[in-house]
Amino acid sequence: MFGVASWQSRHNRFRRDTTMSSPQPISISGLARQQDASAANPLLPLLQAQQKAFLERGITDVKQRIEALETLGKAIGEYSDELVKAVMADFGHRSPHETVLTEVLANLGEIRLTKGHIKKWMKPHKVPASIQSLPATGYAVYQPKGVVGVMGAWNYPAFLIFSPLIGVLAAGNHAMIKPPDVTPRTSEVIAELIAKHFDPSFITVVTGDVQKAIEFSELPFDHLIYTGNTEVGRKIMMAAAKNLTPVTLEMGGKSPTIIGEDYPIEKAVQRILLGKTINSGQTCIAPDYVMVPKGKEQEFVDAYSRAITRRYPTVADNQDITWIVNERHFKRISALIDDAREKGANVVQINPRNEAIPEGKRVIPHTVVTNVNDDMAVMQEEIFGPVLPVIGYESLQHAMRYIQERPRPLALYYFDANRKRADHVIGQTISGGACVNDTMLHIAHPNLPFGGIGPSGLGAYHGFDGFVEFSHKKGVLYQRSWFSPGMFVKGPYPKRAYGLLQRVSKWLA
Repeated sequence: MFGVASWQSRHNRFRRDTTMSSPQPISISGLARQQDASAANPLLPLLQAQQKAFLERGITDVKQRIEALETLGKAIGEYSDELVKAVMADFGHRSPHETVLTEVLANLGEIRLTKGHIKKWMKPHKVPASIQSLPATGYAVYQPKGVVGVMGAWNYPAFLIFSPLIGVLAAGNHAMIKPPDVTPRTSEVIAELIAKHFDPSFITVVTGDVQKAIEFSELPFDHLIYTGNTEVGRKIMMAAAKNLTPVTLEMGGKSPTIIGEDYPIEKAVQRILLGKTINSGQTCIAPDYVMVPKGKEQEFVDAYSRAITRRYPTVADNQDITWIVNERHFKRISALIDDAREKGANVVQINPRNEAIPEGKRVIPHTVVTNVNDDMAVMQEEIFGPVLPVIGYESLQHAMRYIQERPRPLALYYFDANRKRADHVIGQTISGGACVNDTMLHIAHPNLPFGGIGPSGLGAYHGFDGFVEFSHKKGVLYQRSWFSPGMFVKGPYPKRAYGLLQRVSKWLA
């Protein structure tokens, strides 16, 4: 097990080896870049301790990384009940089934896949030979970056910590974690879980409010991954830029859904429901609005209403409906609905028994909004809740143009039985990821990169892409001892050499 005891034994072994082979003790001066700017940061000693441990420990092998992943998996399994209870407490109510699926099983599945492939991923990759460097051979070598900061989001407070952490550990890094302050009980469980199973100089958790998150983002990490909204993402990137810290940003946006002209509305609705009902739409890749062929708007509303009614015949006390996370977000989503109604939209709230929602229960019935326009707030900001605008389109090209004229989304969903049309839509629209004839399941595919583009994100992770994202890809050339083309690149150059080089340049051009 790669817990505290076993980590310390390996840590001490690496420390002895390093001391014996080095004529000078390792100096940690300069380990934290830009220390003059970060000296007042109260979290800096934690980072310096991890940087020191990373150097003393050395580059880890396959066995050590698998042990770290196994320990993480066992810890998640051990604390699964505590995580379910903590998430329930943070949200007020969340379906336990959804929590186990998204916060526990999703991570355990990715750990298993990573363990099975990490040996292959770590192998140096031989690149094709080049005439300029013959007879040398070249390799791309993956090495850990060092200490990686992980900042999670409240909507999936465990998954969005552990999922990137899997890639961080697979790449051989140490990690500092900042869980979201919006879900403090889950953050406490994560901190306890990590502290019990890992030495703090390997993985540590920093909890606290917004000020603590600011201090965390200003640390000179070797890499920083942030999950959250775009506005905060910009601030994170600005803070990281002061330290030249590379970042991965997983943000969001208004992820569109297009239903093709010939695709059955009823079938599309069933698959859209997955993305819109889980976690009550509080998902960065939830369908944010739906585009249907002109004239089919009401057909969609009717089909959606029937499907929601079957799934949630009651609303107020339904144990399968997740509450909105807090009062601020509850009021924000309610305001989006009110604004749309006041500006002329048709609003249908699906409350089969017309139940009154008791005060204090942050439940919003699933809502469909038609006759929307760009002046409405519901079409200007990411909804992040159980509200779904519906837009009619004149042609597929019109729908695609509508999407392309707006900020690039984190996800795009297209429904069509015609593969050629589907390929055209996916190829001619730009989004972080996409699904054809389904919603959200691309995030569950561990071999697909997950990330955004532009305002929806920067970089990607999951599976091999997570390993690469948190690794330094180093180019290495091995030259033969008996020959090097560099032997001929030296002065004095022959008079005819320039003309020869010019002729070669023209031949290559």
